[in-house]
Amino acid sequence: MGRVEAVLFASSQPVSRDVLAKVVGRSCSIDLIIDDIRSELRDRPYDIVPVAGGWQHRTRPAFGSAVREAVGARERTMDLSQFETLVLMTIAYFQPLTRTELSTFFGREISRDLIGTLRASGFIASGPRSPTAGAPYTYVTTQEFLNEYGFDTLRDMPDFERLEDAGLLSRDRMMAELDKAMALVSIDEADGED
Repeated sequence: MGRVEAVLFASSQPVSRDVLAKVVGRSCSIDLIIDDIRSELRDRPYDIVPVAGGWQHRTRPAFGSAVREAVGARERTMDLSQFETLVLMTIAYFQPLTRTELSTFFGREISRDLIGTLRASGFIASGPRSPTAGAPYTYVTTQEFLNEYGFDTLRDMPDFERLEDAGLLSRDRMMAELDKAMALVSIDEADGED
């Protein structure tokens, strides 16, 4: 237990099951060790949490304001605007998406600069090429996205149906807009063949 806790405490990034297995041996149950450590930390201001496919030592949310007041907010290399955050959220829910699909969803051009900003933040990366004409790049979220937002996997994100019910997202609207955009692309391609 002590070795696992020491590795987690010393790491600034989530530590994977494979790394922890190297520390204690493959025959040990990592889940049971983590459970035992978490049990001992129950009354402490920090915990071991599953995030980005591994575990990380993190301050409990109730103590976040005290830490920020004492040492300042954690500095990020860049802050995302509200629109950039919305684009990132859309990629997270509907990935893989092309820039054209994102533009269609938002009803305005999604610039290469905006995609560059999200890539520079480490939150998105290139996904598989789209099977559409020209095989454009698609974009997907990264482990850094999961780490930053405290998700172990994408399944930990807020339930999409609840977001739809609140009027924040609409899968039907997006799919209808994408269908229209794809039809226009097909018409443009057919016109270009003449």
